[in-house]
Amino acid sequence: MEVTEVRTWVIFYLLSFVALLVATFITTQNDSQLWISLMLIIVVVGVNFFLLFSELKRYHARKAHMRRISKIEEIETGTESSGRVR
Repeated sequence: MEVTEVRTWVIFYLLSFVALLVATFITTQNDSQLWISLMLIIVVVGVNFFLLFSELKRYHARKAHMRRISKIEEIETGTESSGRVR
């Protein structure tokens, strides 16, 4: 995660927390609206897991790309992984 993306994540998780608080409030009421709070909780948790897994996938793809780039540069410059010139 980039440092510039931290603000976006903080805002997202604050909104998620507010949605869970609203779901808790709806649950504590004695109305027959329990399904609304359950659906809200499922949506919030599902979106959080989806975003977490997509962020991890993007991180691993970026890491693999950087490894490929470094191997190409080593081959082009003729250096070994120890830094010595062949």
